[in-house]
Amino acid sequence: MKKSTLFIILSVFIHLIVIDSSLLFFTAFNCLTLTDLLYFNISWLIITYSLNFYPTARKERFHTNLLKLFYLYVIYALSYFAFFGINSGRLQIPMKDLINVLCCIYTLLTIYRILFYGYMDAYRKQGGYVVDVIVIGRDKNLKKIRAVFDDKLMGYNYLGYFDASPSTSPTYLGTLEDAYLYMLGNHVSQIYCTVSKLSEIELKQLIHFADNNFKKLKIIPDNKEVFTRAMSIELYDTVPVLNMRMLPLERSYSKLIKRIFDILFSLIVIVFILSWLTPLLCLLIKLDSPGPMFFKQQRNGVNKSIFWCHKFRTMTQSSTANTLMAVKNDVRVTRIGKLLRKTSIDELPQFIDVLLGHMSVVGPRPHMQYHTLQYENSVDKYLVRHWVKPGITGLAQIKGYRGEIITKADIVNRVRLDIFYVEKWSIYFDIRIIYLTVINSLRGEVNAY
Repeated sequence: MKKSTLFIILSVFIHLIVIDSSLLFFTAFNCLTLTDLLYFNISWLIITYSLNFYPTARKERFHTNLLKLFYLYVIYALSYFAFFGINSGRLQIPMKDLINVLCCIYTLLTIYRILFYGYMDAYRKQGGYVVDVIVIGRDKNLKKIRAVFDDKLMGYNYLGYFDASPSTSPTYLGTLEDAYLYMLGNHVSQIYCTVSKLSEIELKQLIHFADNNFKKLKIIPDNKEVFTRAMSIELYDTVPVLNMRMLPLERSYSKLIKRIFDILFSLIVIVFILSWLTPLLCLLIKLDSPGPMFFKQQRNGVNKSIFWCHKFRTMTQSSTANTLMAVKNDVRVTRIGKLLRKTSIDELPQFIDVLLGHMSVVGPRPHMQYHTLQYENSVDKYLVRHWVKPGITGLAQIKGYRGEIITKADIVNRVRLDIFYVEKWSIYFDIRIIYLTVINSLRGEVNAY
């Protein structure tokens, strides 16, 4: 998990502690029940989520969020007083005490927020949470963007720029052609492109390169038509910059919501299903064929990181396990394995991988390393799916693109749906995919590999 997400989790946790402890500290509030406290906590979470109150954008400062902080305090106050108004018959608390507690909560939350941004500034000054960036194309806006990059509080490490016109500037790194080799040989995280300095063909090539080499491309626009459905616009000083892939799960609060959902859902499956099903399947698998109960394989996860993916073993042991995916009527599949694969029960151990943080319940299916190396060079924009955690199930699976990959169209359509999911994620989207996965499993229509 990224440090920015950890900061958000810590902030949410501390905010809820402040609210609960403030309510419980005053003796007049001793009559509050656990359900009452739950109301105040859930209200806070819903309101902050609606306002996107926990941003981690590099340009965010305490003063940039004052209006949002004001909205939060006003809306939460309405929720706070509404609760005591509805429960006035049960909770006889003087208005003076209600106001004092709310003021106490807001004072502590404001102090924490000031300290939080102070710590973030100090952390970035010391080189924490820094990304390496380059600029392609020099124009009048470069100087303004450099001022943003050179601000240590922003967390950027400016490496230099590329342009068709040679320069004696120490930050000049070469032409556009030199940029591709430079990016492949150096750890460049983000590319800022001055679109007016590139032809349409050069721009498309750069977009293609970024998508297929795991680089974030941000465009300083003119009137060229290079827009995508995942595009967003940001302001660097007074310079508009287009982010070609602003994904929903790049927002730390969205990551937090998805992670909480993953933990709760996986715990339910582990406690109520795997706890009793695992010993039973262990016996059946052992009686059916010799070998371990679980099959584990290294696969590529978020940011192409490698993790061990676990399944109930459904095949006999062979030397082709890490290079040859299962095919229809595969002779390696055992008798019990056929049933497990038809119902996708073999995938259930991956809920442990979800709990460990390597996977998500919903996301692009992880491929074995052999196939990742193959597809990233042959399937356009294949690596875009690795911006998020892989999932036990996904949009491609419920749409019928699962199991054996026979033609190139199979993997191309699978990647197309994975990218659509990455660009359009929502918690409702996840719940709907899970529902359809369960329905398909009951019908025996799922056959993940």
